Amino acid sequence: MAHRQIVLDTETTGIDPKQGHRIIEIGCVELLNRRLTGNNFHVYINPQRDIEEEAIDVHGITNEFLRDKPLYHQIAQEFYEYIKGAELVIHNAPFDIGHMDNEFAMLNQGYPNTREFCQVLDTLKMARDLHPGQKNNLDALCRRYDIDNAKRTLHGALLDSEILADVYLAMTGGQVKLNLNQNKDDDSEKQTRGIRRLNADRPALLVLTTSEAELAAHEARLDIINEASGHCLWRAD
Repeated sequence: MAHRQIVLDTETTGIDPKQGHRIIEIGCVELLNRRLTGNNFHVYINPQRDIEEEAIDVHGITNEFLRDKPLYHQIAQEFYEYIKGAELVIHNAPFDIGHMDNEFAMLNQGYPNTREFCQVLDTLKMARDLHPGQKNNLDALCRRYDIDNAKRTLHGALLDSEILADVYLAMTGGQVKLNLNQNKDDDSEKQTRGIRRLNADRPALLVLTTSEAELAAHEARLDIINEASGHCLWRAD
């Protein structure tokens, strides 16, 4: 059975949902057995409240931009079905999960808390365990794992999810392990592309040996080197 993971990020109007702050953007990237599938989820949401200036400075999303975007209740079921049963990979998961649980609860439609229908993996905790005492924000991890984040001038949920997917795969050993026992298919062909295999019935290799004349010429050349330098490295003492 395929292991389905959703790398997820949100942007919000502010920090604390208990103070009425809402989700304004959700970005998700799907991994199946550690492979990017392209089956992503991305939406902007009208929060029906103003965004704090400090938050706009972080993600660049304005109140004007969100005025014609759907409300959370209009995307909730699609979002729920997309992430249901998956393992969510989130950097600083308590923040995003707290906002998601708040949004679902506000609908009063019986949606469970996220951890009741998804597993959650916090890559910030993972990074702190791997690199104690070091900076472990997403930019620092990109530098540490040599991941290009040049396009990340502002935070954005989908872009950050795409970057986090690369970071997570790097932190956990790369995108995919080569399985030598699997049947040949498109994926295994990609993994072995560039490897040249020799046929078992190929002709025997031709082995050339030096002639007596060639050996004599070689020794004569070494005599010249030895006379000029006083010591020839190509001759044993």
